[in-house]
Amino acid sequence: MKKLGMLPKKPKKATYKPKPYEQMTYPGERIQVDVKVVPRKCIADPEMKLYQYTAIDEYTRIRFLYGYEEQSTYSSADFVKRLVKWYKRRGITVKCIQTDNGFEFTNRFSPSKRDKKTLFENTLSQLGIEHKLIRPYTPRHNGKVERSHREDHNKFYSCHRFYSCDDLNVQLAARLSRTNNRPMRPLKWFSPIEFLNNSVQYD
Repeated sequence: MKKLGMLPKKPKKATYKPKPYEQMTYPGERIQVDVKVVPRKCIADPEMKLYQYTAIDEYTRIRFLYGYEEQSTYSSADFVKRLVKWYKRRGITVKCIQTDNGFEFTNRFSPSKRDKKTLFENTLSQLGIEHKLIRPYTPRHNGKVERSHREDHNKFYSCHRFYSCDDLNVQLAARLSRTNNRPMRPLKWFSPIEFLNNSVQYD
């Protein structure tokens, strides 16, 4: 019957067409934030867990890094307070923060807390910062921070060891200085710091 065309055809599913990338026009317009789990082989204490929180400004590519002992909405809220102050000292006002849908950021997919804001979301509201969530299961939408994490994995975590969270943060600070002062092709071979200094007028 199917061959004779007597059975109704199943409707075709709409093909998802990704939207073109929205180019940022000034520093702080949108900051991508994500968390990287520090590889266990890098941690001296086998019972310890460490996490690298990363923020990257989409316009200038300048990053801010900070380490925590837990991946939670409490760590996320603390991180956003730190990044806002850090970027502000460099002349950048954060307007929007973009994250994935992890429970450290949102209860969007929580069966029991879906309508309850996380501490991270409440902190953003208090600071007057927009929160943008990417499409579920599409990490490429946070592509800049994802790529930076791959580079951290290959060039930083492959040859470093950490004895505490404080030790991680000392080494992350050195890593941050190197990456923010390294020329980048997308920035026409300016470093993020140089590109920022050409873009921001300090008060």
